[in-house]
Amino acid sequence: MSLFEIIVIAIVEGLTEFLPVSSTGHMIITQELLGMEITDFVKAFTVNIQFGAILSVIVLYWKRFFQSLDFYYKLFIAFIPAAVIGFLASDFIDSLLENVVVVAVMLVLGGVVLVFVDRWFKNAKPDQPISYPSAFKIGLYQCIAMIPGVSRSAATIIGGMTQKLDRKTAAEFSFFLAVPTMFAAAGYKLLQNYQSIEAEHISTLLIGNVVAFFVAMLAIKSFIGILTRYGFKYFGYYRIIVGIIILGMLAMGYELSVV
Repeated sequence: MSLFEIIVIAIVEGLTEFLPVSSTGHMIITQELLGMEITDFVKAFTVNIQFGAILSVIVLYWKRFFQSLDFYYKLFIAFIPAAVIGFLASDFIDSLLENVVVVAVMLVLGGVVLVFVDRWFKNAKPDQPISYPSAFKIGLYQCIAMIPGVSRSAATIIGGMTQKLDRKTAAEFSFFLAVPTMFAAAGYKLLQNYQSIEAEHISTLLIGNVVAFFVAMLAIKSFIGILTRYGFKYFGYYRIIVGIIILGMLAMGYELSVV
């Protein structure tokens, strides 16, 4: 990988991981535009830089991570559905990950949902605390994101809104839930690809993680402001455009793949 490719991929990861736009779809387009060869190390790199994005949440909200054990209990309860379903259906999920058409279609369908979702949930209660049953239900919504192109962020935020959480509270809980979920998923994938990482790759991984870390911090801060002020509809329009672009590329004969 060239330095330019390292930085671009890390920027895309940092920007899209916590936004409701699907990082998978953006990785597909980015790799094709860069003309990248999808090697085992590229796959490992794409997974590894998620740790930089995870760290950005911990740094931005570090006080929340030291507030009480109750906070961790709720995160654990919300994490359980994804852990169980991810383990039991790992082969099926992997088969979906190989299907770019699924990614594109889910981008479009998810975009349509986001265009209208603010109209569906108008009874939010500001600063409402998250109960244990609500945490578990949000965790169930997170499982929908195992379908590539859905967006983990979108699924969990909408899950929170179904529990009458306001958009800001739902988004922040989505960020917190991303820490154990992404750490487990990224760690598992990294174990599968660790043999492709050699000593000369360490600097590449460090650069990628640092870039993803700072970009993710900016993305999270910006997202909260945009979401609070404008809602989801613009993210919905954007998803629809990205999904149509991928479908168009496939129709024109591009050989697209999912890392």
